[in-house]
Amino acid sequence: PPKKAATKRKSLAGKAAAKKIEKADWKEGFKKKQVGVSDMTMLSKVNNEAINENLKKRFENHEIYTYIGHVLISVNPFKDLGIYTDEILKSYTGKNRLEMPPHVYAVAESAYYNMNSYQENHGESGAGKTEAAKREIYIQIMQYIATVSGGKSSSIQEIKDMVLATNPLLESFGCAKTLRNNNSSRHGKYLEIQFNSVGEPVGAVITNYLLEKGRVVGQIENERNFHIFYQFTKAASDEYREQFGIQGPESYLYTSRSQCLDVDGIDDSKDYSDTLEAMEVIGLTQDEQNNIFRMLAIILWLGNVVFEEDDNGNSVVSDENVTNFIAYIMEVDEGALSKVLTSRMIETARGGRRGSVYDVPLNLVQASAVRDALAKGIYNNLFEWIVERINAALRSRSAASYVIGVLDIYGFEIFEENSFEQLCINYVNEKLQQIFIELTLKTEQEEYVREKIKWTPIDFFNNKVVCDLIEEKRPPGVFAALNDACATAHADSDAADNSFIQRLGSLSSNPHFESRGSKFLIKHYAGDVFYSIPQMTDKNKDQLVKDLLELIANSENKFLSKIFPHQVDRDSKKRPPTASDKIKTSANALVNNLMQAQPSYIRTIKPNQNKSPIEYDQKMVLHQIKYLGLNENIRVRRAGFAYRQTFEKFLERFYLLSKKTSYAGECIWQGDPKSGSERILKDCNIASEEWQMGVTKAFIRHPETIWALEHLRDRYWHNMALRIQRAYRNYIRYKNECATRIQRCWKKNKDQIIYVQLRDYGHQILGERKERRRFSLLSMRKFVGDYLNVGVAGGSGEAIRNACNIKSNETVAFSSKIQLLVPRLARTSKPKKVIYIVISQIEKKLLTMNVERSINLTSITKISLSNLRDDWMIIHIDNPTKELGDLVCSCYFKTEFLVHLLQRTGSRVEVNIAANIEYTKKIGKTAKIKFVKDETVQRNDVYKSQTVSVCSGEPANSVSNPPCQRKETSSKPKAGGKTVKPASKIASKTVPTRAAQTESSRVVPKSPNEQKAPRKSSESTEKITQRTSTSARIPPPPPSRNPMYKGLYDFMTEDDGELSFKKGDILEVMEKDDNGWWLAKNDDGQGWVPSNYLEEVKVAAPKPVPVPAKRRPPPPPAPVQQPQGRATSPRSLRKDEEEGSDGESANNVGGGSTRNKYGNEKSAPVSVFPGMSSGGWKAALEAKKAAARATESSSANEETEQDHPVASTKKIPISDNINEIVYFKSETPSKAQQSLAEAATRNRLTAGEQDEDEDEEWD
Repeated sequence: PPKKAATKRKSLAGKAAAKKIEKADWKEGFKKKQVGVSDMTMLSKVNNEAINENLKKRFENHEIYTYIGHVLISVNPFKDLGIYTDEILKSYTGKNRLEMPPHVYAVAESAYYNMNSYQENHGESGAGKTEAAKREIYIQIMQYIATVSGGKSSSIQEIKDMVLATNPLLESFGCAKTLRNNNSSRHGKYLEIQFNSVGEPVGAVITNYLLEKGRVVGQIENERNFHIFYQFTKAASDEYREQFGIQGPESYLYTSRSQCLDVDGIDDSKDYSDTLEAMEVIGLTQDEQNNIFRMLAIILWLGNVVFEEDDNGNSVVSDENVTNFIAYIMEVDEGALSKVLTSRMIETARGGRRGSVYDVPLNLVQASAVRDALAKGIYNNLFEWIVERINAALRSRSAASYVIGVLDIYGFEIFEENSFEQLCINYVNEKLQQIFIELTLKTEQEEYVREKIKWTPIDFFNNKVVCDLIEEKRPPGVFAALNDACATAHADSDAADNSFIQRLGSLSSNPHFESRGSKFLIKHYAGDVFYSIPQMTDKNKDQLVKDLLELIANSENKFLSKIFPHQVDRDSKKRPPTASDKIKTSANALVNNLMQAQPSYIRTIKPNQNKSPIEYDQKMVLHQIKYLGLNENIRVRRAGFAYRQTFEKFLERFYLLSKKTSYAGECIWQGDPKSGSERILKDCNIASEEWQMGVTKAFIRHPETIWALEHLRDRYWHNMALRIQRAYRNYIRYKNECATRIQRCWKKNKDQIIYVQLRDYGHQILGERKERRRFSLLSMRKFVGDYLNVGVAGGSGEAIRNACNIKSNETVAFSSKIQLLVPRLARTSKPKKVIYIVISQIEKKLLTMNVERSINLTSITKISLSNLRDDWMIIHIDNPTKELGDLVCSCYFKTEFLVHLLQRTGSRVEVNIAANIEYTKKIGKTAKIKFVKDETVQRNDVYKSQTVSVCSGEPANSVSNPPCQRKETSSKPKAGGKTVKPASKIASKTVPTRAAQTESSRVVPKSPNEQKAPRKSSESTEKITQRTSTSARIPPPPPSRNPMYKGLYDFMTEDDGELSFKKGDILEVMEKDDNGWWLAKNDDGQGWVPSNYLEEVKVAAPKPVPVPAKRRPPPPPAPVQQPQGRATSPRSLRKDEEEGSDGESANNVGGGSTRNKYGNEKSAPVSVFPGMSSGGWKAALEAKKAAARATESSSANEETEQDHPVASTKKIPISDNINEIVYFKSETPSKAQQSLAEAATRNRLTAGEQDEDEDEEWD
């Protein structure tokens, strides 16, 4: 009983509420279908090719993020996908990783949630990101954390703003355009955001790694220097240009040597404004900003210093003006600057004591190297000072309890020529790959031990041997050999390089190293890389000569001295730290930080080299998949089990699949979550070897099993939806059928003749002088009049009514949208209204309507239309003004407008139809519009330069189409017979039949343009049609228009409403739903089937049935004289129409002639009045008797009537209430009769089909 079920549901729902498991959301059944797999641990086959194919599918569907467990894989889309909006950000807030699709927001949310919940430090590693996607990910992680971290105080908001402002500032000074990326990061950074105990950001620290300072002095062709140089030279203020002599980027060798000054998609001037704004947010003073741009000016002008040889082969400065200006900016002595650029001071030493000092001149190569070293040193120290200044501004205001770190470092690099910079970058990536492997294995091992699950060891490549090859001291690695070579031959670069080559020979026994003369090879995890040895020792020294340091120390500019803090000590014997020492120390410190945290990894894959958003290079991606170790990562993650989840989450996800855990969509399980999870798996008939229960998690071995569970869960919603749909369709059928019966009864008795009269009056007005549009000739076309609902109180047209100030007691006869030709422009149009010309416009963000012009009906003298099918009309007025003349407009309902206008003016207004129309634009000025045919114009007409072009329309003598025949339908509502009372049975009525008649003369077809003679006997034509149709061969039924599909798999079901089928069965699809279920039928019945089980079958079109040869009809016998005014019963009329020629209606409204398919002309129009009640058939019977008497008196005139039209006939009077039905048989009917005939026939054909139900309906 319903009461008992409701009580049970309420009780069980209360128990479920105690478990805090929310009721499942039915909307989950209509989520977007997943492309590929979002977590690649669920792949059926784990190999590099399967990974590549899955990433390709998702990339082509604009799904760029994919998981491998907790590792996020991102494929660079090279375009904005609109996936970083505020709405999407909010949708990930507070959500579990598995509840939402893969996204960088999910990684950031997981890190922030775990930090607050488990008091753990977290790090986001971006190793492997080489393109613009890494910058976007970095920004979005910072944006997400700043948004969700809360805190409304001014200090916390200030920290958030400064953290976000660091990105545009460091991007300007640390990013550049490369061949592969227009905004490539040329340095690494590690941002640690510090939080207090309640999760609010209180500070941040940025660590800089591996700035590519060599880019300052040289770039390869089609690359650029750092962005800040182009921003500064293009958008510097007038003050900077005057003070520092700044010109365009083409004026400096350091910015123009690569012949790339502009980049598509980068606005240097706008970015310069963003950089200045970021400096303000960080808190840089104006003096600090001035000194920053002073350093940039020094670097730019240093690039323009050119050397030449003197007679002794030594270098001298070509243009002293350049060095003098640089000395002015640096605030140093001019002579001292020229000296340090062209000579070098060398000091000899003996027995530990200082010896003589020599001033050694430099050659061209050496002088250029000193110049470039100074420029690189200034920029590198300036960048480090900016980072330190940012850290000072972001220093924590209060005690920091936790941190979230975001590592952004460029990925593995392999070029044609690889040097010291690539060695350092690849070394850092090797270290990150090492901890990635160790932490992944460590996490997996700890989980299996904790959950007491047997773990299958996985073979993988451990790159620790490569890291040792580079950084170890015993035995010496690459860095150790490089430092030794720099120490033993520090004065001569070539000698140091040769010494380095010799020392590398000791590494030849290492299987991951090969020596190749001036190059050596290291087998990295990402691939084999050859490194060039020349100049590698110089780059490793990473220090300026002491002459340059002394010059900078003597500068009067305190800022320049400040960014070079180390004092020059010529007596010091301690070897300064080399670049390799610094990068090794920084990398190990980074590794220590990450090992103490819980890292989350984001790996970005580049789909192609052309930066195309649609191209996917499978070979290139496959290489990245291999060296990133994604295959090993998946295998380690699975380790025999593809899926694992806590018992609580598993129960919450799948409780719908068991009747013991769910009722009416709510969880009713009262036991512990572990037992509930076991119950679900057993009730779903999942084999016991497919799953194991740990201590806190359920483990499932193969991905197919979890897919089956998800499929069952989706089917649950579809099954529930089918039950609701069945009930709803039953209700809708019942409701619609009831409404149809009411409408049918109402339409039969509603007097609609007024609408037909208005339409036919429009035909009379045009008088076969104008071509018509097909829309104007629709059979159901009615002249509604008020199309804008201006006369409806509270309707959509009330605003127009108020604008026109139409009173409530006034009637609106006609309203419509028009296009008004503005005479003063004569080339454009705007929407207006008729008679009252109302203009609608936006004022102060509100829609207003104002009357622009009103025309009194008494002032209208003439209406002009063209003879073509266009919609233009000209309203001529008798009192034009200087501003306003005749009204020229285009209106779809022009004929209806004429009808209403002529009715209300007593047909006083003249209707002019001509090909060229002249109208008055204003007093004293006229214009002429020409109307021409142009078959190239499709559908609507085109106005241009006082000429309207329009294609051909329907003939001018066209009239409205006859009403369509309606099929006989059952009066019983189609609702399954459950909720509808059966209709009462009606006794069948005997339909009178006509005697067979034939004509005596042969029928001769006439020209279509020739006036047709009236048909003498409809019975003879009907008989010929019937005889001919039965003699021809009956064609086979037409093939089904529904598509045919073949079953791909067996689908067996016992659910109501679903259709079972086997593989290979052919089904006809009747209806397709967007939810994946289609309505289909076969020989066994009809029901719903899953769309992904079907494949369309292309059915060849059947050969056309040959048309039988037409037989000439026999000569008809002498016709029998029909009485004038003959009346028949309504059922007789319907029988006549069904047996008529070619299925056409027997009326021809409007005076046009028609033919049947044998060429003989039809009879004159038949007028049928609607609204005939139960007494109408009596009037028809009286008319029939009168017709019989008239037949007897007119038999002598049979031959005359056959050859000549009858001038007049006797008409039966029609009552005013139109409660009778009469047939007029007149050889030359009047237009009024034709108008009445069309309306009456249409209404009778609509209402007459339901005579059988009349008794029941009126009951």
